[in-house]
Amino acid sequence: MVFLDFENDIKELMEQLEKSRAIQEKGKVDVTKTIAELEDNINKARERIYAELTPWQHVQVSRHPDRPYALAHINALSNNTFIELHGDRTVKDDKAMVGGFGSIDGKTVMFIGQQKGINAKMRVYRNFGMANPEGYRKALRLMRLAEKFNKPIITFIDTPGAYPGIEAEERGQGEAIARNLIEMMQLKVPVICIVIGEGASGGALGIGIGDKVFMLENAWYSVISPESCSTILWRTRDQKEQAAAALKLTAADMLEHNLIDGIIPEPIGGAHSDHESTFQFVRKEVKKHLTRLSKMDAEERIEKRIAKFSAMGSFVEE
Repeated sequence: MVFLDFENDIKELMEQLEKSRAIQEKGKVDVTKTIAELEDNINKARERIYAELTPWQHVQVSRHPDRPYALAHINALSNNTFIELHGDRTVKDDKAMVGGFGSIDGKTVMFIGQQKGINAKMRVYRNFGMANPEGYRKALRLMRLAEKFNKPIITFIDTPGAYPGIEAEERGQGEAIARNLIEMMQLKVPVICIVIGEGASGGALGIGIGDKVFMLENAWYSVISPESCSTILWRTRDQKEQAAAALKLTAADMLEHNLIDGIIPEPIGGAHSDHESTFQFVRKEVKKHLTRLSKMDAEERIEKRIAKFSAMGSFVEE
């Protein structure tokens, strides 16, 4: 189990719990009461710590290596009916972007998401969730396929940003993301977007235009990461905590500024501490809004989608 730097109290209690359980297994001493007290103290410590997270700590939780990634959410939501589709029909199959059809309670849905990789080898294979232009073009191809067959779309956003390499720029990274923005705005089928971890820059926005946009409680969404912001403003990454606070990137900040439509709760201790409960929270929200959106006329959905994103931000006319 991986513990974050602000979880030291939980770590110490967990170590004591493991020792007590080891003693219990040997059967020489009855430590049932001690185990129960430790479990209660762990729950209380989690409640206390996670009730007071700073913006930077939210960022840390969103990056926890045990946090469920896109494919885990997709398989849980679709009860393992997911059939992955590959390739953009132009360059190659981008492993950082996954997508395909699956079903929710017997109803077919197009799932699309950014996949980081569950271990060191897979993270390299998935390019750490940073898609190339062909990844966004694959996503758009699948969205058009969903529209052709009148199937709703659910996207899972979790990326530190679109891949910034020279080859990505040569193949039109900016154009690919911009194309997705305008095409997603006009899709005739329901679109639900969920930020499940990191939502950084245009890399996140490239699959983030939907009728409903949600964030998991400990996810973050911003034009730039705290580290990159700190590097630009202070010429060092050391001010990342200050940058995280200034960027207003937490789910609560996003909701306050009407940039998302709602927050999906996580279990106490974060999504990494209880995957199944997290999946249940996501499923409940998705099913509720899919039903509502499916009853709306396509043109009405598009008009509301455009109006919602057009109303974001503030400006002054002189």
